[in-house]
Amino acid sequence: MAVIHRTTLEPTKLELLTAWLPSRPWFHGGTEGPRLTRAGGFRLDDPKGEVGVEFMVVTDASGSEPAAYLVPLTYRGAPLDGAEHALVGTAEHGVLGRRWVYDGCHDPVAVAELAALIEGRVRAQAQSVSDTPDEEVTRACAGETPVPAEFTTVEDTPEHTELSAPDGTALRVLRTLLPAPDGSPLPGPGAAGHVAGAWEAPDGTRARGLLCVLHAAPPA
Repeated sequence: MAVIHRTTLEPTKLELLTAWLPSRPWFHGGTEGPRLTRAGGFRLDDPKGEVGVEFMVVTDASGSEPAAYLVPLTYRGAPLDGAEHALVGTAEHGVLGRRWVYDGCHDPVAVAELAALIEGRVRAQAQSVSDTPDEEVTRACAGETPVPAEFTTVEDTPEHTELSAPDGTALRVLRTLLPAPDGSPLPGPGAAGHVAGAWEAPDGTRARGLLCVLHAAPPA
């Protein structure tokens, strides 16, 4: 299990995201830049214990309406080869030293663990407490076909980031999060799996909605 260190990070995660988010096609905030607040999220454990994996939710108050964004992040002790385009920034960790922070949709460790979460082989962990499952994160997976652990194409759209596997399987990481009207988030027709979670809405209530949706490969 990952150990959560009570220490400093310079610059902070919100400072890194404030500079990075406006470059994303799914950012719909104000022209003067985001005004971010941490709203929730969860962690996944790297089996090798080398990479920190966090699915962070932030709310932004810079647009005409508040928006909640899902930002998967990975924290590494050295640069990830070939992932310069996915670098969010670098920061100094008070215990671990310099960390390279990446968009987790482009990090194979985060993607493999997300696939394992959808299948039910791993459990989501609390964002800020060591060795504690996050009971608000739920998942489902239909059928017996394993979720690909490797997706070769990653494309950002105005609504989501789509990861595509060679067999045609698609994993959509939703970027702008929407609360389920009745509190019971369900994917649309044709979905083969999903992950749902909760975050704090700007009015202080607890919102719940889909975080990612899996679409199986089309029949041969």
